[in-house]
Amino acid sequence: MSQGVILFYKDFVEFLYEQLEGTASITAIGHISHTRKNWEHGRLFSLEEQINHKVDFIREELQNVEVPIVLVGHSIGSYIAIEIFKRFPEKVKYCIGLYPFLTMNPESKTQLVIGKISESRILSTVLCYLIASLGLLPVPILRFIIRNSMAKSWSADAVDATCSHLSQYHVMRNVFYMAMTEFRKFAEAPDWTFIRERKAQISFLFGDDDHWGPLQVLEEISKQVPGIAVAVEREKHTHGFSCTEAGSLWVARHVVDLIKSQTSLTTQ
Repeated sequence: MSQGVILFYKDFVEFLYEQLEGTASITAIGHISHTRKNWEHGRLFSLEEQINHKVDFIREELQNVEVPIVLVGHSIGSYIAIEIFKRFPEKVKYCIGLYPFLTMNPESKTQLVIGKISESRILSTVLCYLIASLGLLPVPILRFIIRNSMAKSWSADAVDATCSHLSQYHVMRNVFYMAMTEFRKFAEAPDWTFIRERKAQISFLFGDDDHWGPLQVLEEISKQVPGIAVAVEREKHTHGFSCTEAGSLWVARHVVDLIKSQTSLTTQ
């Protein structure tokens, strides 16, 4: 799953700003209730509510701004970005999906397990309590465990985000609840009609070994929307590219190249 925690994308956003040489204002929007503090008092938010959260931000903060918007989404954020594009077709200039999660992968054991856990209130609650119990450990010990188990190559910011956010009960409950609503939504096919209509303004970057956005999805996109811009990252940065500085830099450069190419096309 993608993280809705902005701290995971700190390096990526900074590299993106540097590569754009200060020519753009960048706003990173995380998921509601994926914050360190439980501001929402335990409320659970669906995929649709997370989409509305971003739409409300644009409507309140950017509606009267006379500059084009470029949407960049990672994993489920790619789907969210397309849904935002559908609601602001005149304001959005370009939409980029990174390692997109757009439909279910029946061959993914990970998705199967997460699906079963998220559909069970008891299982998800127990698992979230177990994960949250790790947050009771002293931070140096928790950081040591994470660094030596799942995050050997991760950046310091990614490790800190895991310690500070993913060890929170309310965050993990929202992660699983949102996953449940995602999986239910993805029983439907993507909105190919809209993507065809706007294919000149949409592009996707896939990983060559990513069960969330497998290459068969790329093939289906190319079949359904001939001529759409798609690329494959073969540098082994993985779906969680933003957890490493090298992955963040590579993907930031790719995004900037796409934006500059789109800008040059529209000014010709």
